[in-house]
Amino acid sequence: MRISNEKMKSLSDSLDGDFFTDNQTRILYATDASAYREMPLAVAIPKSVADLEKLILFAGKEGISLIPRTAGTSLAGQVVGKGIVVDVSKYFNRILELNIEEKWVKVQPGVVRDELNLYLKPFGLYFGPETSTANRAMIGGMVGNNSCGSNSLIYGSTREHTLEVKALLSDGSTADFKALEFKEFIKKCEGDSLENELYRNIRALLSNYENQCSIREQFPAKSIHRRNTGYAIDILLDSSPFTAATADFNFCKLIAGSEGTLAFITEIKLNLEPILREETALLCIHFNSIDEALMANLIALKYEPRVSELIDHLILECTKENMEQSKNRFFVSGDPAAILVVEYSGKDKQEITAKAANVEAEMRTNGLGYHFPLVFGPDMSRIWSLRKAGLGLLSNLPGDEKAVAVIEDTAVDVKDLPAYIRDFNEILKKHGLFSVHYAHAGSGEIHLRPILNLKTVEGNRLFRVIAEEIAKLVKQYNGSLSGEHGDGRLRGEFIEQMIGPRNYKMLREIKLTWDPKNIFNPGKITDTPAMDTMLRYEPGQQTPEIKTVFRYQNQNILQHAEQCNGSGDCRKSHLAGGTMCPSFMATRNEKDTTRARANMLREMLTHSTKINRFDHQELKDVMDLCLSCKGCKSECPSNVDMAKLKAEFLQGYYDANGVPFQVRIVAGFNQINRLASLSPGLYNWSIGHQTTNAIIKKISGFAQARSLPLLYKTTLKKWFAAHQKVAASLATTATTVKQKTVYFFCDEFTNYLDTEIGIKAVLLLEKLGYQVIIPKHLESGRTWISKGLLRKAKKIAQHNVFHLSKIITDQTPLIGIEPSAILTFRDEYVDLVDLPQLEMAQELAKNSLLIDEFIAREIANGNISQSSFSKENKLIQLHGHCQQKAWAAMGASKQILSFPENYKVEVIPSGCCGMAGSFGYEKKHYELSMQIGELVLFPAVRKQPEHVIIAATGTSCRHQIKDGTSKKALHPIEVLYEALV
Repeated sequence: MRISNEKMKSLSDSLDGDFFTDNQTRILYATDASAYREMPLAVAIPKSVADLEKLILFAGKEGISLIPRTAGTSLAGQVVGKGIVVDVSKYFNRILELNIEEKWVKVQPGVVRDELNLYLKPFGLYFGPETSTANRAMIGGMVGNNSCGSNSLIYGSTREHTLEVKALLSDGSTADFKALEFKEFIKKCEGDSLENELYRNIRALLSNYENQCSIREQFPAKSIHRRNTGYAIDILLDSSPFTAATADFNFCKLIAGSEGTLAFITEIKLNLEPILREETALLCIHFNSIDEALMANLIALKYEPRVSELIDHLILECTKENMEQSKNRFFVSGDPAAILVVEYSGKDKQEITAKAANVEAEMRTNGLGYHFPLVFGPDMSRIWSLRKAGLGLLSNLPGDEKAVAVIEDTAVDVKDLPAYIRDFNEILKKHGLFSVHYAHAGSGEIHLRPILNLKTVEGNRLFRVIAEEIAKLVKQYNGSLSGEHGDGRLRGEFIEQMIGPRNYKMLREIKLTWDPKNIFNPGKITDTPAMDTMLRYEPGQQTPEIKTVFRYQNQNILQHAEQCNGSGDCRKSHLAGGTMCPSFMATRNEKDTTRARANMLREMLTHSTKINRFDHQELKDVMDLCLSCKGCKSECPSNVDMAKLKAEFLQGYYDANGVPFQVRIVAGFNQINRLASLSPGLYNWSIGHQTTNAIIKKISGFAQARSLPLLYKTTLKKWFAAHQKVAASLATTATTVKQKTVYFFCDEFTNYLDTEIGIKAVLLLEKLGYQVIIPKHLESGRTWISKGLLRKAKKIAQHNVFHLSKIITDQTPLIGIEPSAILTFRDEYVDLVDLPQLEMAQELAKNSLLIDEFIAREIANGNISQSSFSKENKLIQLHGHCQQKAWAAMGASKQILSFPENYKVEVIPSGCCGMAGSFGYEKKHYELSMQIGELVLFPAVRKQPEHVIIAATGTSCRHQIKDGTSKKALHPIEVLYEALV
């Protein structure tokens, strides 16, 4: 139904929150983490319960729907629909009340699960269910899906922990749902309100003997703990007053797993657990086949583990190429077909070790497993990080074939699991398909994803065929088609088949009673459209060829954007740690996520009718707040490199619209500084003078509140030339010692601005016994890349690769100070140069090192002695550059700063500083830049005593710290230089 603009504006004006009807926002909310895409009518970001009431009354009056949404990571299309998407993640995120004695907490639906547990930790309490998305999954979504997670053997599902729910019903009235004794239940059935009608309806349905028999006969087996097929009337039936000697009736059992189709939740009261105090460890058992692993799983369960999770070889293969997860493969031996990660607890390590030995002995007796590492302590979190990355890693498959969520959520009795998986794989084999296997072996729910190409007619056909055949197989095992990810658009069609017509009729009657006007998330659970409609990709859809400057290995730019599967890792907050995505961390707007940028890029590159598909204002708007921090390159499990995609977009957009003057100024940073360095005193005077400073900032588009860096009195190249002459005049054959040669990359930032750091770096290296050579080279090209002028950057890359590859080897490496500059050799150059130079670029990339990495390597090789440095006590707080973090090179900085005997280093748990090259200088981005700095970095620096050294590896980071805290941050090399004896 189409609603007039006047009515939509009237609604928007009445809300305290935000209301969007523009094309850009609707596109961003048209998808979730599923295979579905449907354009909503509008997007509402309500600020209050009053806003929700207005939305509900409007929807009822106008005959439109409301689709509740938190993080938007639903895998079955739960938050896709044509009505108004109601996103409660931004404003409904308060923890309302905590009762320590009774162990419960009351929260709004937008509270993030991991952030809740951070709040609870000082009180020794914990909310148990832990999804793999726990650092951005919100409690409202967890209730809506009845989420479980890897630890469900201990904590069960969200349903078991949901004590009370306050919700708005479809008539706008408020209802409080909680456990009711028999008399309370009967009293609730009396009265004329919609709430009273709900109780009368459920009493009539579940008191009927034929209905009771039908439910008990047709619903999934009770032995399956993960069962979310339809509304949980089987759970309600097993409560008083319908079944003797059972728990009190509680409608929360029905609301959990209802996917927002019955009411709009505003508050949730949760049961809490005491934090586990016992010792735990992970037994990581390696197998030669999936079947072997699932047989061994039954043995593992005999010893009462907390968790038993499967990781198959396809996921393990993906981890090899993932920058973040490749570090977490330390426990993997060889190339196993599967690994079972089993967590055991005990009073101490000895007890767990003994238990693990018994498990291993029994498995070996049965010929199961070949490697049994037992992991304690902090390394356990690395293993769980690898396991949780599974969903995102599956998107890394190049090309259009992907591991598709179609029947990934089936659950059976764990004893039936080996046989079920064998039958499952036979069905796939019949169709020439194979599947990924991972996750919850201990609960009888293996996530299974066949590899399909949904862009093809055949892929679309198989999408349905596999769903139909597996649904039949699950029914044969009396299993649940949905274990924890919900029915949504994907499985709703099969619910009647899974539970029978009589039970399905009851579900429809419940929906009609709760929501007679069908306004709450229609088409989910009941009356669901065909599962192969409203897909992201139309059958026979072609992947267009799009000319780009960058090379995208084994794919094109569209396919790279399509690696984003919507799992929302980029929606984590600063409390979760990491870098991705700094703009979202500050604004909490979906538009500012990596996912949003990938969605918009995919949309325009797929559906644009323009010759230049980059020429879209919607793309420009959504890309604007990307800081090009590279956090997504490593932290996104799918490795979506948004900085690269943004640069490519900008080049395409400029091709259509011209290059703005202010962009040319920033990109031409090196040329401007070269001219200014002819008279650095005059330049610095103009920067220091109020009037000329203001004029420079206005011309450049920089914020007046931002300070500008000053030029050093000479350039590093000039200083080095003079230094070499002095060194040569002092040298004698009698004192000449053979030195190891290093080539120093004199980047454009160090040459003009951070010259003192460059001088100290050269002197430090020479003091440590190295011959330093600055070879002839061009600038790094970082400013050209960051502003999207890629053709210019390509010329620079090809020049530098051609000339430097002749002299750079593993014995004579290229080392640099500024991470954003030297890392272009490892990152962008490889994808910029022409194919004839690719091999040279790849070889050069291997031997291009941060100076921190080089010194750390030399320390490890015993070439640098601790005796060269002071024994004073020093405490250092270290902030890392985003791109250095993306390349997992922060450890080197910490290592070299810790090398002097009594130097102690603590890494500030900050993400991006907010400066990001020119981003933080620009007037339109200055406020956001400072907001990002205030999340973690600025407060951490401000609270440090004066004697603490603040260290930061990036030039932008040091400048941001100065502007945000008035404290000076040093490069690690400066710290080491000052520590020389």
